[in-house]
Amino acid sequence: HNDANRALMGSNMQRQAVPLLRPEAPLVATGMEREVARYSGQVVFAEEDGKVESVTGSEIKLSGRKEPYHLTKFTRTNQGTCINQRPVVEKGQKVSAGDVLADSSATEKGELALGQNVLCAFMSWEGYNFEDAIILSEALVRDDKFTSVHLEKFEIEARDTKLGPEEITRDIPNVGEESLRDLDETGIIRIGAEVRPGDILVGKITPKGETELTAEERLLRAIFGDKAHEVKDNSLRIPHGEWGKVIDVREFSHTNHDELPAGVNQLVQVWVAQRRKISVGDKMAGRHGNKGVVSRILPVSDMPVLPDGRPVDVVLNPIGVPSRMNIGQVLETHLGWAAGNLGFKVLSPIFDGANDMAVQDALARSWIVGRSRSTPQDVASDGHGPNLEEVKAWLAGQGFDGEEVFREDRQGAARLACLRIWLKDIGVDASNLGEPQVEETVEQLRREKHLSPPIFGKTMLRDGRTGEAFDQPVTVGNIYIMKLIHLAEDKIHARSTGPYSLITQQPLGGKAQFGGQRFGEMEVWAREAYGAAHILQELLTVKSDDVMGRAKTYEAIVKGDDIIQPGVPESFKVLVKELQSLCLAVEVLNEEEERVPLMEETEEYAPKLGLEHEFTTGAE
Repeated sequence: HNDANRALMGSNMQRQAVPLLRPEAPLVATGMEREVARYSGQVVFAEEDGKVESVTGSEIKLSGRKEPYHLTKFTRTNQGTCINQRPVVEKGQKVSAGDVLADSSATEKGELALGQNVLCAFMSWEGYNFEDAIILSEALVRDDKFTSVHLEKFEIEARDTKLGPEEITRDIPNVGEESLRDLDETGIIRIGAEVRPGDILVGKITPKGETELTAEERLLRAIFGDKAHEVKDNSLRIPHGEWGKVIDVREFSHTNHDELPAGVNQLVQVWVAQRRKISVGDKMAGRHGNKGVVSRILPVSDMPVLPDGRPVDVVLNPIGVPSRMNIGQVLETHLGWAAGNLGFKVLSPIFDGANDMAVQDALARSWIVGRSRSTPQDVASDGHGPNLEEVKAWLAGQGFDGEEVFREDRQGAARLACLRIWLKDIGVDASNLGEPQVEETVEQLRREKHLSPPIFGKTMLRDGRTGEAFDQPVTVGNIYIMKLIHLAEDKIHARSTGPYSLITQQPLGGKAQFGGQRFGEMEVWAREAYGAAHILQELLTVKSDDVMGRAKTYEAIVKGDDIIQPGVPESFKVLVKELQSLCLAVEVLNEEEERVPLMEETEEYAPKLGLEHEFTTGAE
């Protein structure tokens, strides 16, 4: 039911789903989830029949088997997410060959579980879901529905240098005790320490070359042992934007007979874990290519409310459906609504899934169960289901065959019964009408009175803030949403001053280099079109590669003085030098026709080769 372009996006985005803290298999599935999990190699299956003798977080022992099943615990993936296997069996439980013993980070009971089932309404809400934005309820954050664990690995080497070996130590020059409080006696951070940007993970000192000391200085240094002047601090620190808790430290050295590259004496690796809740700016997606960015996380009390008092979890924009032609998400919503209310799981295989009539029957049964006000009871699936005997008895009282309504092979029976009961509820006598007349009456009521029959899967919602009903019935249902790896926290970046490129003297680019924002050709044209001369001059000089100007500007801002006139950008000087290297005599003249020196006139150390020298040939 999806356009090929969106189906492609949907399958590609499933690869980008982040393994969540509490995986949940989809309510509306395709039937392939168990197969995918089986062949992923991440789920542990029993190889033979047996009885579970013992279960711990890291291994499972079965009777009659020598080797226990070892579980992978908190392993980092290449994307920085976390693989962690959890046992699903208990001590004393009997298992058969092929049964699931342990789930992974993205499976539940041996089924693929990349996201969460959430209650979703398709409606606009104060414009906050404009352009595919997504509105979430605070309940999802509170219940850790979309919380994930991310691991980062940091490592540092102590090498041999020309001036002597580097050393991993706690004794770092010019660093206060506050910064060293979580380091052990060897200078390596303890497991369990909370770290923030700039904190030291591993202390390292490197010898630095010094000018020759006088005899007196050497004597004083020998007496007082002042190492601070001989070494520089080269410690491993947490980069900007990173934080978390240290969960593992590994140390390798020649003394322990570890294999290390040539010139490396010691290697220390530190793993830092973060627990990230869903936040504004994170990218989320369904399985139909319906992606968006979280724009707002609302208090539960502000979310639209169902007639039974339940607030919805997610509000999506209905405008995102028609032009994209991914109607699968609407059918998923309807089937999810019925499955959630009736307490079953849907398996709808591709090309062989539920047809329109099956969906309408499911919605009709869901409405009938609600209308009968039967008492819920525990059912085979993990939720609560209706007491079907009560519902069938109620249907019999209304003049319908309860067995027929709930038989899967009698398509249309539940739909017709539902429409007849609904017409009776709104005061239309449909007892003498045949099926075509019932259809006509329902269509007429929909057109003239804007009434929505239950088989449309729409519900009258109320505004959580005012308690007033919204103008139109709204499509509500359970849909499956994934949190993708494109997280706002990894993308957010700001720079005041920072590193500059060596040649052009312009700021570097990208978050990794702590770079600036590129103001390209087209952005310059836009400013030129508006005649914003001063902004342009600033952007092209003191904010970029006017080396003298930017230093003086910084000084002026600190002192509160006026900012001086900008100078010549470094990139212009580079251009002139390149032209001169092509034997073009390019000079810069000021208004008085005087030559402007671009490079500081420096004394030439090397003589100009070949000038004022006499050459003699061997023939002479």
